[in-house]
Amino acid sequence: MIRNSLYLLLFCTLPFLCACKIATQSGGEQVSFIAADNPQIQYTGRIDFSDPKKPKFWSPGVYIQAKFEGSFCEIVLNDEELWGKNHNYLEIVIDDQEPFRIQTTGKQNTIRVAENLLEEAHTITICKNTESNIGYLEFLGFNAGKLLPLPPKPERRIEFIGNSITCGASSDMSEINCGEGEWHDQHNAYLAYGPRTARELDAQWHLTSVSGIGLIRSCCDLEILMPQVYDKISLRENKYRWDFSRYQPDVVTICLGQNDGVQDSVAFTSAYVSFIQRLRGHYPDAEIICLTSPMGDEKLTAALKNYLTGAVNYLRQQGDKKVQKFYFSGRYIGGCDAHPSVAEHELIANELTPFLKKTMHW
Repeated sequence: MIRNSLYLLLFCTLPFLCACKIATQSGGEQVSFIAADNPQIQYTGRIDFSDPKKPKFWSPGVYIQAKFEGSFCEIVLNDEELWGKNHNYLEIVIDDQEPFRIQTTGKQNTIRVAENLLEEAHTITICKNTESNIGYLEFLGFNAGKLLPLPPKPERRIEFIGNSITCGASSDMSEINCGEGEWHDQHNAYLAYGPRTARELDAQWHLTSVSGIGLIRSCCDLEILMPQVYDKISLRENKYRWDFSRYQPDVVTICLGQNDGVQDSVAFTSAYVSFIQRLRGHYPDAEIICLTSPMGDEKLTAALKNYLTGAVNYLRQQGDKKVQKFYFSGRYIGGCDAHPSVAEHELIANELTPFLKKTMHW
């Protein structure tokens, strides 16, 4: 289940080969193990650094970047392998080449992501495509030539709060069709509307999102709501409190309501106002944008427009002028289980990007 198989090889290596610096040869090229705590590696997302040699992350869209010298690169990481069977997907980008998708195969993984490149400096991006309830990943490091300094991260920062749409769930049928394989085989956070929008605006991104979650009602027997878990590193497990000082976004988008469905307008609007007020306590300067659901049918969309109008108007009357609403113009249900497809996520991003650009004067 690997694209671009011409230059990709997935294989497992004995654990001790990844635990210490061992020089290897790739076409005469000197390669060594570079640990995850190397200061040249950049991390973005909600990550547990309690063990700096094994940074651990659950959320979709968490990404790691580095610049390596040479023609060859492997990534070394552990997968929680939740319930003994779940294997996470990742999106890999080398330089400006087409992104490609890979999957772990066990608890310990060494994955060759680049070979036969020109022997020069190359940039790699590694993004977790699957979400919290598939299990965590621990990044151990690279087998590669030496690392080089990256440019500073973009100054702009965006946080996207939402449900399965924001996760990029059920969007990517490039390898496994809908209804085949496992539910998470179609996940692709990297190509979801949030990261697409952020990249277009030269911004960092965080995805604070869980499939099935709602504001006052979640679906699918989910026992958590977004106001309960938005302040965690592992949202699905409602564990490990997040330190909001580590990431202060310039803009926060909220895309909730699809799983709530049509609700009592007073109850939903009141909960929305309360949630934004709690966010404001963590993000005093952020622009907060309330979105309708890209999946919403006519009835739900009309209800959400009513809820968002009420919430935004009330907050602005209370003196919070940095709250706005945005309505998507279409309904995007071309993926699995009536979710947006990868192609539709691009269309969603194409709607949201100019609005954020204008709002933020970017």
